[in-house]
Order: sequence, then structure tokens, then C-alpha cells
Amino acid sequence: MSLEGKLVVLREERREDQRLFADLRNDLDTQAWPKGLPPDYTEEMHIKRLETREFSYERDSARLAIVEKASGRLAGFVSYTGEQHRLSASIGIVVSREFWGTGIGFDAQEVLLGFLFDELGLREVHLWTHSGISKAIALAGRSGFVECIRLRESVFKNGRLLDGVVMSLLREDYYARHTDKVDRLPKVA
Repeated sequence: MSLEGKLVVLREERREDQRLFADLRNDLDTQAWPKGLPPDYTEEMHIKRLETREFSYERDSARLAIVEKASGRLAGFVSYTGEQHRLSASIGIVVSREFWGTGIGFDAQEVLLGFLFDELGLREVHLWTHSGISKAIALAGRSGFVECIRLRESVFKNGRLLDGVVMSLLREDYYARHTDKVDRLPKVA
């Protein structure tokens, strides 16, 4: 499966992607970890996770590589997890620093949201971050996400207490922003 945006292609992850994925998961600046761990994910751990996935027609999660269309370079990954059939899912996005500020993250997020609402028919998509990652909050806001839960001082990172932030995007808000698309599912009363 691959999904195409203006700047990116989202494709199934591959074995050769796992080095970058491990690096990004270990980088405390690119992750919304609830504490300064430090994380110790290895490429081998990521490869094992990839290779031990079991086949299922009912996939409730996916991790997709973000590939910059212009250069073909791997820029990061997006994921959705905990998908409840036709109801909701949680998303995550991690982009390498070299692609920050290029629009790659926004385009990848929009492509994933299009898939989740248009193809999977979800009612709501949410994400979790913390108040120390203003770029993540701003990126989510650009796609229409609104803060729905703030857990005050629930995250300890780099010697500071930060707020945990859950943001949510409803189906009707997504389609209100994307007037070029038609919501084909009936409205819920």
C-alpha cells in the first residue's frame, strides 16, 4: 500500500527503514515520551517487530514510512494504532530534523488523515503529545485538531514538569476543512 500527497509518499515500512526509525524513537526531541528515559530502542528490535507481525485482514494499526517525493529520501514515519472499526484511532508522526519546517510533516499527516476518514470511515482521530513540543501541537492544530484533554504536570522531561496533551479531530471537522471531499457516511444523530 502507498498513499501519495503533494510532497510525500507514505508506503509500508521496510527492513532498511528500521535504522532511521530506531534513531528517531531514541531522540527525545522528536518523541513525546512521558519521561526522560533515555530510550534504548535498537535497529534489531525494530526489525524483530517488523518481521514477527502476523498477517491479518483486520489490521488495527500500521506504521508507514514517509518518503519525500522530490528526492526519494526517507523522512520519518506516521502511524495509526488502536483502530476501532469505524470509530477511532490514535495517530503519531515523527519526522527527521532535516525535514522540519519543509511541509513534509503536515503533508504526511494530511495524507494519513485522508486515509483514515475516507477509506476506514473513522469518526474520530486523536493524538497524544506534551506541552513541551509546541511544533507537534501547532502541526496538529493546522489539520484541525483541538485539545480535548490536558493532564497538568503529568510529564517529567529534561528536569521539568510538563502537561500531557490529548488532541482530537472529528470527522465532521475534517470534512468542513476539506470542502473538495464528500463525506459518504451517514451522519450520526
